[in-house]
Amino acid sequence: MKSHYPNLVVSDADGQIFEIPELVMPGRRLLQPMLPEIDEFIPLPPGSDLFHLPDRVPLGYDPHSETVVEVEEYAGVRVYPVAAFMAPAYLHHYQSAYVTEDGAPRLPLYCYTAVGWQDDGFVVAASRTDPDQRQDLQHFDLDEVDRRGREMLQRYPKNRLVQHLVQNCVFRYGCPAARNFALERWECPIPTSNGCNAACVGCISEQPTESGIVASMERIDFLPTVQEIVEFTVPHLQQAPNPVVSFGQGCEGEPLLVGDLLEEAIRAIRQRTDRGVININTNASRPAVVERLCRAGLDSIRVSLNSAQKRYYDAYYQPRHYSFDDVLESLRVVRRYRRWASINYLAFAGFTDHPQEMAALGELIDAAQIDMIQTRNLNIDPEWYIATLQLDELSPEQIGMRNWLQHVRSRYPRLRFGYFNPARETMLAS
Repeated sequence: MKSHYPNLVVSDADGQIFEIPELVMPGRRLLQPMLPEIDEFIPLPPGSDLFHLPDRVPLGYDPHSETVVEVEEYAGVRVYPVAAFMAPAYLHHYQSAYVTEDGAPRLPLYCYTAVGWQDDGFVVAASRTDPDQRQDLQHFDLDEVDRRGREMLQRYPKNRLVQHLVQNCVFRYGCPAARNFALERWECPIPTSNGCNAACVGCISEQPTESGIVASMERIDFLPTVQEIVEFTVPHLQQAPNPVVSFGQGCEGEPLLVGDLLEEAIRAIRQRTDRGVININTNASRPAVVERLCRAGLDSIRVSLNSAQKRYYDAYYQPRHYSFDDVLESLRVVRRYRRWASINYLAFAGFTDHPQEMAALGELIDAAQIDMIQTRNLNIDPEWYIATLQLDELSPEQIGMRNWLQHVRSRYPRLRFGYFNPARETMLAS
């Protein structure tokens, strides 16, 4: 175990990153800078990215004065904060600590994890929540991905959905799930819906002009047919190791809005194979549709939540023609059918670990009897999120993200933690 804190890292105007040995790296919960515990630090996971944050001033901790200081310059050079966007399956404990200058642009839709330099490498305060390595960088040979993707295009030359997954998701965005589809393994995405009945503040596929940011990706622009869905998902379920096929992806809207298509496709898939898992990633806004999908053969659901409290859920999701109660009822429907129910819990240090939110999450777990919490670091400018949800009004009682993990695991030993939609073998083992 390391016995000293990591040094602060900063960037110059050209994006060159370097350490400041005189200062320690703090993290931030909501708007409060603080030092993580030394044993919270792990090496920056392979496949992570580092970001230079413009028009912001880094905060460092001076061990001599025992104070947090603003660092505008170092050795005569203007410096900027640096943050990490971690690889999948890792949960952040702190956001990057900085002061935003007047007129600074909003940050793009990523999670900005505090990062420092310790001995011989970058480190973050974080936890791995899923041992599954399906999206770990070392499992992707990009030359093979390119070759196999082109083979998929030749295998399904008239299938618009395959064309979208390969040309857009694999080649354009480098989506790990789409890459795994091209490599014919594990989880395979099935985007279907262009429209949505929520206006999520941090939506990665659609942003209004007034938000001042650009969506991370473009949505699918057509409605696939049942045949297009069945043509590639059935072979995947029949041949891939630990196969999962999932409706509801980042490059689409809400899949329950095309419930008739999904119901027909699920029935058609299950007429051809009973292998693997058919999953839906959803906002769970239409419990009646969820019930129809369960009857058709849906195996699991992953419901996205930023909060277990209606007030904060509504502020972020801005639901249209559905309610938070509909979301909870969808979870209950899935459990009544004895299918696997997960929540895709969008974590935000300083809010997720607040006792008020923790109590609400406990009530949700007890009421819905969910099987799994999939932790996701919320991708958003932290200060935008704090302002939108008025989180600066929360009392300073946060217990820390690591303690939050330990608390929930201790209180709910049956509940699984993870990041990925589980394969059937994982479900049966629970």
